[in-house]
Amino acid sequence: MATDIEKAPQALQELVAESDTGARKPGGITAMVITGTALAWAVFQYWYASPLPFAIGWGVLNDTEARAIHLAFAMFLAFLAWPAGRRSPRNRVPLLDWLLALAGAFAGAYLLLFYAQLATRPGQPNLMDVVTATVGLVLLLEATRRAVGWPMAVLAALFIGYAMAGPWMPEVLQHKGASLNRLVSHMWLTTEGVYGIALGVSTSAIFVYVLFGALLDRAGGGNYMMQVSFAALGHMRGGPAKVAVVSSALNGMISGSSVSNVVSGGIFTIPLMKKSGYGGVKAGAIETMSSVNGQIMPPVMGAAAFLMVEYVGIPYSEIVKHAALPAVLSYIGLFYIVHLEALKMGMNPLVRRAPRPVRDKLLRTGIGLSGSIIVVAAIYYAMVAIQSLLGAAATWGVALLMAALYLYAIREAARCPDLPEDIDVDNPTPLDTWPTVRAGLHYLIPIGTLIWCLMVEEMSPSLSAFWAITVLIALMVTQRPLVRLLRRQSAAGTWLTGWHDVTGGFHDGARNMIGIGIATATAGIIVGGITLTGLGLRMTEFVDFVSQGNVFVMLLFIAFVCLVLGLGVPTTANYVLVATLMAPVVVELGAQSGLVIPLIAVHLFVFYYGIMGDITPPVGLATFAAAAISGEDAIETGIQGALYALRTVILPFIWIFNPQLLLIDVNGWWELLVVVVACTVAMLVFAAITMNWFRVRSRWWENLLLVLAVVLLFRPDFFMDRITPEFRDVPAGQVFDVARGLPEGGRLVMEIKGTTLEGDDVTKTVALRLGAAGADGRKRLADAGVQMAPLGQEVQIGAVRFGSAARKAGVEQGWDVSAVKVPVDRPTPHWFYLPGFLLIALVWFVQGVRQPARVQPA
Repeated sequence: MATDIEKAPQALQELVAESDTGARKPGGITAMVITGTALAWAVFQYWYASPLPFAIGWGVLNDTEARAIHLAFAMFLAFLAWPAGRRSPRNRVPLLDWLLALAGAFAGAYLLLFYAQLATRPGQPNLMDVVTATVGLVLLLEATRRAVGWPMAVLAALFIGYAMAGPWMPEVLQHKGASLNRLVSHMWLTTEGVYGIALGVSTSAIFVYVLFGALLDRAGGGNYMMQVSFAALGHMRGGPAKVAVVSSALNGMISGSSVSNVVSGGIFTIPLMKKSGYGGVKAGAIETMSSVNGQIMPPVMGAAAFLMVEYVGIPYSEIVKHAALPAVLSYIGLFYIVHLEALKMGMNPLVRRAPRPVRDKLLRTGIGLSGSIIVVAAIYYAMVAIQSLLGAAATWGVALLMAALYLYAIREAARCPDLPEDIDVDNPTPLDTWPTVRAGLHYLIPIGTLIWCLMVEEMSPSLSAFWAITVLIALMVTQRPLVRLLRRQSAAGTWLTGWHDVTGGFHDGARNMIGIGIATATAGIIVGGITLTGLGLRMTEFVDFVSQGNVFVMLLFIAFVCLVLGLGVPTTANYVLVATLMAPVVVELGAQSGLVIPLIAVHLFVFYYGIMGDITPPVGLATFAAAAISGEDAIETGIQGALYALRTVILPFIWIFNPQLLLIDVNGWWELLVVVVACTVAMLVFAAITMNWFRVRSRWWENLLLVLAVVLLFRPDFFMDRITPEFRDVPAGQVFDVARGLPEGGRLVMEIKGTTLEGDDVTKTVALRLGAAGADGRKRLADAGVQMAPLGQEVQIGAVRFGSAARKAGVEQGWDVSAVKVPVDRPTPHWFYLPGFLLIALVWFVQGVRQPARVQPA
């Protein structure tokens, strides 16, 4: 089955190739070597993610060995798939590139090939080590220039230069410098540089998720999501734009590339949007924003999200939970924006269905939603029951249940007509929603498997992806034969077609990973430069000087840094750099200002602003792809996209000050419902403000009232804090009593003071999240990683365990606890939602009075 990208014009396919998979298209033996190597890489990663090596006791690799193999494959394929320059041949691989590919593969695999020898001489490289590491660094920079772009290669080279030129740097950046031996040993022969966390996450998690997306697209899942979106929304006013928003949100679960997301969906939605009246610039901007935001949409977010697991130290399931509401809000806001654009332009639906009574529409929608909820709940409780009843044999019971669900879904698909391979741009015809949904229900099974393993079983990301891929392979091989057999048709040859799709998906996944593998390895050079020179320790001072202690100014500065880096550096590398340098600084300076900022909030802040680089002119590749489809100017498209992006841009600033947006400190289902409703309404109203249109064109004072309403709904705590503070101080000696009384997962908020390494006396506020409730407060603190010693009325912090929750919270060994902060018994800040809703109702009523009848929404 062809992917949506393969349906795009040749020029767009080349654009995707240049950014994602490699622009070189050789033939003959060379093509076979590239394809075979890519397949071998994908099979290795599938094997590495599986439990099979441990089950059979063969092929077990430690992290360093696996990273070396991963980098060797990436380096080899980078030199074969990407030409050296614009004038280099595309239809063959020159001899020099063959030599570079082999040398790069050897250098990348050096840690694997000589692992035992290197272990006997740590920090004392011999001549061969130094030569190999030096050549490896040079080749990695060249591979980065080809596969990722020159900005990232230059940035990595600057960090290498900074590491060696320390004594000659300005005083604020000065350090003692590093010799060539020390530099290459740190960067290439340890896990502090190239083979660090970023490459480790690429090896263990990112590859298998990219592979899952490629396989699902090959199976037909991408086209299914597009057709379902078109069936549900294509008949509405501004329908094609709404299709772009929803289908991109769904595709975001399986595609980690903004550019390929734009091309695969945009070749249909952008012409349809232009035809319905949006114009080329707005059509391109809507598709760009929809596709780029796919990286923030759980359960499969952009590659940087998997790095958060290591940097923040929480399970991926927790990251998905925290990221879910902002991602949904962002798409709701964009959906409302395209609806308002349709109202402003007076658009009519592009395709029309036979009219149905409103009662009939509501009844069908209610039955569909309630039925879906009942089915999902029934499957969930059936799996839970199987696990509790069968014990060790539960795996077989779950497998039988999934097989039954798959056979039912295939039977439904056989009863429905085959889904169209694409959308007829010239003569679009409406589709019935439920038959379209039924025709591809089986595509939801591997996605459901992934979500179940991640969120319910809480397996590791890589093992979850392995089981999802395994289910997906079984689906790809059997779906066509089973459908044809159920239709009483011959299934001859369809088994082979399924295996061909699996092979194509494995090849696509490996080709999509080349640039990511190279980028994560190069990000290791940047991190290695930071750890080797101690640059991270100087950043707190620098950012404090720039922001003058103002947290809001500090956040603006970091957002600006992310946007500037995003102009030429991929999201993953952007995140690694800023998270390494800036995230600890934000937490530290926030604590010194008395503001407790959760670490996940800072990392999601960096992540969100990193992906904006794909939109921001003049370099945003996703914008260029959309402009190539629409035929409009890329800069104008980027500016329009940046305007639409305002609803996403404000969210990180909100959750820094109100972590409830990340579902942190939300107690109970009722409070969750209240927060979700209030934030959703706030996002809709903010979108209306950016469009200067609510029910009709807004007046300045109406926008002013709506802005106040948005603040009331997004930041109710701001107003409550002006009336009564959130915390009151109790003596430090009561820390164990307070810790004992906190519920499971409760936060112990303390004010601590001490002297930094630079000799500065500092006071800061930290929040330590405690585990299971218990009668012993001292033990709960020890479980969180900190020992405390009471000294009369004072308490001193003793040992802080490395990598513990206390260390990540900023608790400092040897400092004193000056006060413990306990919550004040005050009214909930959510009471301020009421005046916010009243202001919105007032503006709604006022605008309704002057609303012409013809502008009534469809």
